[in-house]
Amino acid sequence: MNAKEAIRIALGAAERLLPMYLNDLSDADILVRPVPNANHIAWQLGHVIASETRMGRQLPGAQYPELPAGFAEQHTKDASKIDPPRGFGTKAQYLELFTKVRQATLANLERLSEADLDKPVSGDIAKIAPNLGALLLLAASHSVLHIGQFSAVRRKLGKPNVF
Repeated sequence: MNAKEAIRIALGAAERLLPMYLNDLSDADILVRPVPNANHIAWQLGHVIASETRMGRQLPGAQYPELPAGFAEQHTKDASKIDPPRGFGTKAQYLELFTKVRQATLANLERLSEADLDKPVSGDIAKIAPNLGALLLLAASHSVLHIGQFSAVRRKLGKPNVF
């Protein structure tokens, strides 16, 4: 196995997990906060999508789908505090956009050589992901981290455990 294959597997984990955690949730369910001041699923999904698009643009020649107007702003840290939540998308919209963005990340990965993965990253993100390989692994782990947080909402709603 090489680095690109490992990154591909890591990125694929969220694509497999996301439907498992969301299939039995409604559009209203994804706006439920597990506890006061915690982020709801809709915000987390949008945050992951906007973050991956922003991080991925550091990849040479990266191509990503355009996010809907105002999408990134709707999913900022400040917007996460809006209560009651308003202006968020549907579960289907988030799933479709997540899939498009993740497929773009995978396509961008394919354009890279193994040597490209060692190229440095710029900006604040370089503190935690100093090169392109680390950046792609961060995108993978970031999405799985947030998907794991969906369990608290599922428990609050009385939904069964996914695993």
